[in-house]
Order: sequence, then C-alpha cells, then structure tokens
Amino acid sequence: MDLLKKYLYPLLTGIGVLAALLFFSLNVPRNRDANVIERSILAMMSPVFQPVSRVSFFFENIWDRYIRLVATHDENRILREDIRTLNQRVLEGNEALLANDRLKKLLDMKKDVKAPTVSASVIGEDATSWFKTLIINRGSSSGIREGMAVISADGVVGQTVKVSSSTSRVLLLTDHASGIAATIQRSRARGVVKGKAEMLCTLEFTTREEDVKVGDMVITSGIGGVFLKGLPIGEVTMVKRGEYGIFQTVSIRPVVNLPHLEEVLIVQRGGYE
Repeated sequence: MDLLKKYLYPLLTGIGVLAALLFFSLNVPRNRDANVIERSILAMMSPVFQPVSRVSFFFENIWDRYIRLVATHDENRILREDIRTLNQRVLEGNEALLANDRLKKLLDMKKDVKAPTVSASVIGEDATSWFKTLIINRGSSSGIREGMAVISADGVVGQTVKVSSSTSRVLLLTDHASGIAATIQRSRARGVVKGKAEMLCTLEFTTREEDVKVGDMVITSGIGGVFLKGLPIGEVTMVKRGEYGIFQTVSIRPVVNLPHLEEVLIVQRGGYE
C-alpha cells in the first residue's frame, strides 16, 4: 500500500502524458509532414508503442485462433450430423431395395399359384425347441383358416395351425409334427416329407427300389389337398439304403431359408374351421 501511494502520482502523470500524446498524434493532419516536435514525440514514444503493439498482436492472434477453433468445432459437428443423416438414408435405401426385391419375387410366386392368396409378414417365432413355428400378421379377419398352406417366393414354408382374428401360427415343414406329400421331380418317386432336427427334413416311406439321388429336387405331389402340386420343398442331401428294410433314408435341405423368412403367402383354399 505504501509503495502504491509512493508511485501513484508519477504513474498518473505518466498515464496523462501518454494519453495526451496519443490524442495529439491521432489528430495530426494526414496531408502534411510531421514537424520537429512531432517527430521527437514519436521517436520518444516508439519504445512504448512497440511492446504495446506486440502485446496487442499476441492477444489478437489468440482471439483469432479461438474464433477459428469455435468455427471449426461447429463445422465439424454439422458435418458429423450430415454424415449420420446420409448413412441413415443409405441404410434405409438399401433396406428398401432388399424389401422390394423380396416382394417382387413373392409377387411372381403369387402369379404362378393358381389359387387365391393373402400376403403376410412374419412377426414372431416360437422361442422353445419343442416346436418349429412362426407367427404371421394375418388371421381369420383376412379369411385365414387352420390347415391352409403357407409358402414363400422360394417354396413351401408350412401350414397354419392356430388362427386368431389378426394373427396365425404357422407350423414349419421342419417341425417333427409336419407331414407333406412329396415327389422326387426327376424320377417321380413318392414319399412324405417329415421335419427333423436342425432345420432339416427327411423323405419317408420311399422304398429301396425307388430312384433317388443326391441333388434331386423334392416338390409337392398335390396329394392331400393342402399344398398345390409342384411347389419346391427342398434338395436331397443324403441317400442311405440299409441291408434290411423296405425303405431308404433320404435327407432333405429346405429351399426356403426359414430362419431369415420375412414375408409369406397363405394359399386360401382347403383348411378347416
């Protein structure tokens, strides 16, 4: 405090002189040369102006950098939001293309089926390992009854077993309770396609003398009235003829990718109340 009081008067005097000189220099006419007094004042004040100029430039540079950083941050945020929006649009576009391709194939199958059909979406699946079923978003209000055939763009899916007003449960052809009358397309050998474990099927009741080979296509025979004749079921993956017995063991891989199924057609014929 004593030090401040001691130098307060010289400090105030210096500030006053500096302010007066600055005011004087700012009001010097621009259209004439400085006189001897003005040049002397400028020369005397030069040591003061230079540090002040450097300090001013330092802070001005910091401020400019701060403004640029803020602007860059805002620009980066906007660009990130734009990228997220574009990525979302790309994903939506790809999904729309895939859905359009699936629906086109389903429409082609619908045209080939010589019976009324109703399209439906898969909205659920059985969570247990006891049964292989799907739930679709069509029911009795859409004319669906139990026992109707369910197909996809690739072939046979199964048949309806439980129907409510707005949903239906579909028993898949891979369920052990499913049975579909079938024919080997090449040789016309007949049998019954039954479900087995791991999303596979077997062709049962085919005698050992019947001509069945790996790679043969299995189709519906139309016997029984549930499934129309000629619908693809699956491909033969294994044929085994034992030394004893009258039947051969035939394994089939379904043509429909059941775990990834999203849309189906219900054939509106047959069934039961």
